[in-house]
Amino acid sequence: LCPQSAKYGSCSLRKMSAMEALELLDQLVDESDPDVDFPNSYHAYQTAEGIRRAHPDKDWFHLVGLLHDLGKVLALFGEPQ
Repeated sequence: LCPQSAKYGSCSLRKMSAMEALELLDQLVDESDPDVDFPNSYHAYQTAEGIRRAHPDKDWFHLVGLLHDLGKVLALFGEPQ
């Protein structure tokens, strides 16, 4: 196993809901977009809403748009962006 699998694979570091993870993202300054003045969660909602408008019949796709950046929360636990 790779070190990340050993560290995070059991999901025992911290348990949180998707909404809690979205809120945590607001504490992160995203290296790929450091000059943005709005919270990272706003981007998630904006993406999900854009997908909903373009594909109203694909609710699974709306969810993917909302969750697509949740992995970035690992940067708050010391992982590089």
